[in-house]
Amino acid sequence: MEKIASFTVNHIKLQPGIYVSRKDSVGAETITTFDLRMTSPNEEPVMNTAEVHTIEHLGATFLRNHPVFKDKTIYFGPMGCRTGFYMLLAGDYSSKEVVPLVTELFEFVRDFKGEVPGAAPRDCGNYLDMNLSMANYLARKYLDQVLYGIREDRLIYPE
Repeated sequence: MEKIASFTVNHIKLQPGIYVSRKDSVGAETITTFDLRMTSPNEEPVMNTAEVHTIEHLGATFLRNHPVFKDKTIYFGPMGCRTGFYMLLAGDYSSKEVVPLVTELFEFVRDFKGEVPGAAPRDCGNYLDMNLSMANYLARKYLDQVLYGIREDRLIYPE
């Protein structure tokens, strides 16, 4: 079998950032998949499922209510390796073009207080597995260490 594109990324050199993972054509539309890498693969601990689950709920809620991107949001969810998230948008975008959106998204997660949207037995299959304070912390870390003043080398996959 052919190796899929995400397994060809050099995870030894990969650092937290925003990367275009792939672009797919669906009819006349382009779908851009972004790799929102929050931790350095194989170098630092992965995120625990509770905070990943919380960020997923908050991120999806934010994007699907965004005044500009709500109708362009295809998907927001975690990577299986728990080092980041995938964000799929309808449209042909570069990493640099979505920095403001991703920054706004993680500011929302950082600042969120109260009941996590969808964290109820009727709405979610694992509603008790949530950790808002760690989600707030990880969003703050991603903003402070990566998104605010993001460097060019954190926008293009390493060779």
